[in-house]
Amino acid sequence: MADALVEFDSVVKRFGDFTAVETMNFTINEGEFIAIMGPSGCGKTTTLRMLAGLEAPSGGKIRMQGRVMNHVPPHERDTPMVWQSLALFPFLNARENVEFGLEMRGVDAVTRKKKALEWLDRLEIGEFAERDINSLSGGQKQRVALARSLVTEPKILLLDEPLSALDANLVIRMQSMLSRLQRELGITFVYVTHSQSEAFAMADRVVIMSRGHIAQIGMPKDIYRAPENRFVAEFVGRNNIITGTVKSSSGKLVTIDGSLGKFKVALGRGHQPVIGDAASFVIAADLVHLTTTKPKAGNVIECSLISEEFIGSVVTLFLETPDGSEFKVQIQERELSDMDLKHMGRVFVSWESDRAHFIGAG
Repeated sequence: MADALVEFDSVVKRFGDFTAVETMNFTINEGEFIAIMGPSGCGKTTTLRMLAGLEAPSGGKIRMQGRVMNHVPPHERDTPMVWQSLALFPFLNARENVEFGLEMRGVDAVTRKKKALEWLDRLEIGEFAERDINSLSGGQKQRVALARSLVTEPKILLLDEPLSALDANLVIRMQSMLSRLQRELGITFVYVTHSQSEAFAMADRVVIMSRGHIAQIGMPKDIYRAPENRFVAEFVGRNNIITGTVKSSSGKLVTIDGSLGKFKVALGRGHQPVIGDAASFVIAADLVHLTTTKPKAGNVIECSLISEEFIGSVVTLFLETPDGSEFKVQIQERELSDMDLKHMGRVFVSWESDRAHFIGAG
């Protein structure tokens, strides 16, 4: 990966007595597609606004290419933003909207028209260049907004939940377009979203935020399979979290003893469990085996079926464990069709020890 383009150094943002962002430390690399995600109110949009210069940090420093940017106004930064609302000018047509940033930079009329048309063509809406903005569809407006931000060829593009107003099919198409553009242009994208599917589909790295803090930073696959704490495990994916106490620890395995039984769990790097301490582990719903007969060995829980959720060819089963907690299993519909679960009182879930992920007391 290239050198760091942006650095957040112990950045804090307060609004009166409320702390929106607390001691944030991370870097954004040149040419990287980074997504910042988390629940509403976690501080992700405030983080983006500080990067754009729309909010000044209350403490710490934001550096861009080594320059401290805390009090640099937005118009002096090369950080255009694509807003959730798009913020297109209704009194300008598509081409004129794209030209606007170039006009503000003093680019002559012939050059800015040429560049605007080139970008509209690149985003496959050149035929709508002279159309009134209000006559365009949501997806077409989205592309105009992207063209307007990219026509100035910035080093970094900020995107604040840009796909939230689009329907599901269009979101998938726009994800593909954004990923392709980012790779082709080599521009750093900083993308704020509450959508796990968007973040994981496009980003090189994902920043998960909770209550103003960074809960975890990593590649999408690492975050999905190896959440570092309970918040991330609950926020990302269909995870089952089982809690108990550390019974024993030997080599790369730890035994957790809880209300559902004793389970052996692979021990990841950085964990040093203490016998008798409270601890939890995660097992993803798609890594669980479902059987109608009890396996002879391994990590096993007997459950009863509560409900089913069909999403295409994948079925999520919601089960109830003996202690009354919910347990989720994801299975292919064709596999489920071979089981007559509705007429069976009990089923069994099981998994290999190396499929579970130890998260300690988190």
